Amino acid sequence: MQSTYLPINRLRLRRFRSLLWSDITFANPLFIVGKNGSGKSNFLKALEFLSDCLRLPLESVFQLHGGLENMRYRSGGRSRPGNFGLRVDFTLPNGDNGWYAFEIKAMPGYKFEVVKEQCVSGQHSFTRSSDEMTLTSRGIALDVTNDSLMLPLLGGTSEFKPVKELLSGISVFSLEPRAMQEQQDPDAGMSLKSDGSNLASVLQNIKEDAMERLCQLLGKIVPGVSSVTPLKHGKKLTLKFTQTWEGEGEKVEENSHEAFSMSDGTLRILGILTTFFQNQRPQVIALEEPESTIHPEALMTLLEQIRGFSKNTQFIVTTHSPELLDCEWIEPENIQVATWCKGVSQIHPLGESGRKTLQQHLMGAGEMMRTEGLNPQHLFEPINPEQGELFSKLP
Repeated sequence: MQSTYLPINRLRLRRFRSLLWSDITFANPLFIVGKNGSGKSNFLKALEFLSDCLRLPLESVFQLHGGLENMRYRSGGRSRPGNFGLRVDFTLPNGDNGWYAFEIKAMPGYKFEVVKEQCVSGQHSFTRSSDEMTLTSRGIALDVTNDSLMLPLLGGTSEFKPVKELLSGISVFSLEPRAMQEQQDPDAGMSLKSDGSNLASVLQNIKEDAMERLCQLLGKIVPGVSSVTPLKHGKKLTLKFTQTWEGEGEKVEENSHEAFSMSDGTLRILGILTTFFQNQRPQVIALEEPESTIHPEALMTLLEQIRGFSKNTQFIVTTHSPELLDCEWIEPENIQVATWCKGVSQIHPLGESGRKTLQQHLMGAGEMMRTEGLNPQHLFEPINPEQGELFSKLP
């Protein structure tokens, strides 16, 4: 496997939605496989939640994600759910390793408080809790309320700015063809929205050489499409697709269609390609079930693009498509398996028999999925979320 970029090394989740406790080690790219309802989407929601927490006030984040009660794991009993939290281990572009973790407690009246928060970045660190506040950086005075996080405030300092930029820049895409078909309100177009609803603005502002390469790839995947251009309708934006083909006497014929006339698969392919070529490509890109409405042959081309861009971008993909895994270069470490049992989702590495099968090239990952051979290492093991460690003792 070629050398790849891996800024996010590990993610630990405690009582987040259906994930009572999960400890996921990353590869690049990483494929989270599993049946519908196994917890794949909740894993991506955790990444999205982490990113939002670094960009928005916590109260706004909870509202954006459906409220605090919808974010915590709830058992079938009547007891009050325990605290929920997460920890992410990372490597910064300068080579510094570190981690960031926080734990949140729900309070009566739909209120909440940050029980503990900790960050280590190279030689710099901080810890804050109800009875402790330590910060290695001198000359910084902070007044942090118990319903807000400290890292977003420290993100303006040279010591912690790289951490905030990395984590707030995690982008999760669940592209919706309908949102891309409709006429869109223009914006700055620097970053593609999660559902693709500003696709026309992003393509309008994309660099010329990147746009040319994007159209070339789109033409290979969708026969006949030679170009895509933003098109104004009053104050709105849409997209015009140009298709060409050879007519009689080697004459080149041409036809144009607006986005609302294009298939869902074509729009989703364009959206995925745009995540690669947008002006501000995130360091970490997560794609939710990109195979939907896309032909298997097109998936192979997209997969090779993911592999190529993984040299400088980290990719996380959720899928239940065997066709998406039909590549010889996929190794056991590129796969994590999501399962669900008795109200709890678990995400584990591939089991030993599956690892050996892939390593010895007896079967490919796609073929193993078709024969239900992609089984996790620990199937439905008992979980005690308090045994998992989110925080570490600092020097």
